[in-house]
Amino acid sequence: MGLPVVLMPGPMNQSVAAGLAGKCELIRLWEESDPDAVLAARKDEIVAIATGGTRIDRAFLERLPAVRIVASFGVGYDQIDATTAAELGVVVTNTPGVLDDEVADTALGLLLMTVRELSRAERYLRAGQWQERPYPLTKATLHGRRMGILGLGRIGQAIADRVAPFGVSVAYHNRRRKDVAFRYYPTLVEMAHDVDILMIVIPGGDETRHLVDAEVLAALGPDGILINVARGSVVDEAALVDALRDGTILSAGLDVFENEPEVHPGLLELPNAVLLPHVGSASIPTRDAMGGLVVENLTNWFDYGLPVTPVAESADLVRRLSS
Repeated sequence: MGLPVVLMPGPMNQSVAAGLAGKCELIRLWEESDPDAVLAARKDEIVAIATGGTRIDRAFLERLPAVRIVASFGVGYDQIDATTAAELGVVVTNTPGVLDDEVADTALGLLLMTVRELSRAERYLRAGQWQERPYPLTKATLHGRRMGILGLGRIGQAIADRVAPFGVSVAYHNRRRKDVAFRYYPTLVEMAHDVDILMIVIPGGDETRHLVDAEVLAALGPDGILINVARGSVVDEAALVDALRDGTILSAGLDVFENEPEVHPGLLELPNAVLLPHVGSASIPTRDAMGGLVVENLTNWFDYGLPVTPVAESADLVRRLSS
């Protein structure tokens, strides 16, 4: 029997291909002159997909009837229709855990930059304005603030651990209450009303699209700071621009956007928005660890028929496979 055939629809971190070398035949679809012809010719041989962001929906999976696992690079997997995949007998995996600390560090750095206007102050210095007069006092400080975490998963907990030494209290809103010491809010609006930092760490997708809307921003209030290190789709960007422009909230720090890499032009114009180019997990060690987990999911599947880190939608399918 030959090596298993794995489809890589688009470019991925080089650690994935390096880790799979000698363990499978890897089809780099984006390098093929006629991708559709390749899929048609190899549809009964391709048993796995390794992806870093390509849309994997019902139509895509139905073109590849032999596929039994989709290994996704990243914690978020809203680009994959995991529910349909499970219906078709396809397990979906992601890469949780290995990037939690990196994203939490980025969230804390982005929060500090936003609260204390650090990137704005650096631009002030580089423009030579410090020689004319000191940088104005910032309106906000971090100590004593109240943070509401939207999505208290692994990354949310890591962020909560980091802000405690700054004297920041923590509350959270999830679909379900967790066994933690933090105050739980059953509704997002209620939490937004009671906090002055809204930290977004929930997955994207249809269920959470524009969950943070004009009503939530109004509840956050004029001293409120919004930080998003999750998915841009969670926030109604047009409403956010309006809220920043008219003082509904104080400021925002964003590492993610609705239509990446395009950024809403209104955000680019606003001095009270700190914007990063989706660098939450973007360090070489962390990305290599993520790639290693993609490889581990695939090789464990080839060797034992079971994934290492299946997503929630695949749980029932994995239980059936392991029984």
